[in-house]
Amino acid sequence: MIQDIINNISIAINDAFGYDYDIYTESIEQGLKEPCFFITTISPSKEQFLGRRYFSKNTFCIHYMPKGNKNEECIQVAEQLFDILEILNTSIGPIRGRNLRTEIVDGMLHFFVDYNVFSYKEVEQDTMDSLEVKTTNKEDA
Repeated sequence: MIQDIINNISIAINDAFGYDYDIYTESIEQGLKEPCFFITTISPSKEQFLGRRYFSKNTFCIHYMPKGNKNEECIQVAEQLFDILEILNTSIGPIRGRNLRTEIVDGMLHFFVDYNVFSYKEVEQDTMDSLEVKTTNKEDA
C-alpha cells in the first residue's frame, strides 16, 4: 500500500508540474538535478482495529529542492501541493490527505501529508473434506 501511495503522489506531481522536474523515491548521493522532488515515508504504522480490519497510519514528506535558494518558489510549489495532494487516487480508490503542512528549512520545502487507510487481512480458511463421527448410546455401552 505504501508503494502504491508513493507512486500515485509521483503521478499527481508529474501531472501538475510536468516532466521537467525529476522525482526521486530513493536516496541520491550524487547527480541530483534541481529543481526536483523527493518522496519519502516517515514512521508508517499499522494496528489491528477490529477482527481482520487494520488501520494504517502513513505520513509522507515530499521535499522540493528549488534551483538555487528561493523561498518564493517554495511557497508557490507548496500552494500547488496543497491542492493536488488533498485527494489522491490509488488502486483502492481515492484517499484524503490529512494534516497537510509545510516547512521551509535551509531553502528546501518539506511538505507533510498523512494518508491513513483501513485494510482487511485475508485469512486462509482450512476446509475439511470429510468428517467421520462415531457415537454411542448409554444403553448400547
